[in-house]
Amino acid sequence: MTDDAQRRAAAFRATREAHATEMAEDYVELIGDLMTQFGEARLIDLAAHMGVSQPTAAKIVQRLKILGLVENRPYRALFLTGEGEALAARSRARHHVVSDFLLALGIDPETVAIDSEGMEHHVSDTTLAAMRRFVADRNGPTT
Repeated sequence: MTDDAQRRAAAFRATREAHATEMAEDYVELIGDLMTQFGEARLIDLAAHMGVSQPTAAKIVQRLKILGLVENRPYRALFLTGEGEALAARSRARHHVVSDFLLALGIDPETVAIDSEGMEHHVSDTTLAAMRRFVADRNGPTT
């Protein structure tokens, strides 16, 4: 295999891996946000915020439970495990970096909200660091 083909294969592999974790990242981030905002994350609220049916949200929550990211008890709210909280924090931080970067480029907030949802899952740590530097250089030092 040529070097070019190996680089392309690595890029496709990274994209597939990002797709595999996208949903989990989005759901744990939202569960964390709902817990912060309302003190609990209910399945009905999760489904409404994600724009899916309750049975669909329930299936995804089951997968998150199997992955050890979420806990719940019958007729009770959803809770993040320690691992789920860590994933939510990483996902939220990536989201903020991408959003801040796009805003610094002058993109309107509505477009930023849409684009950052997808981009946050596919940006390398190297690119995130460059985005952070760009925003910091543009906005000056923060306190």
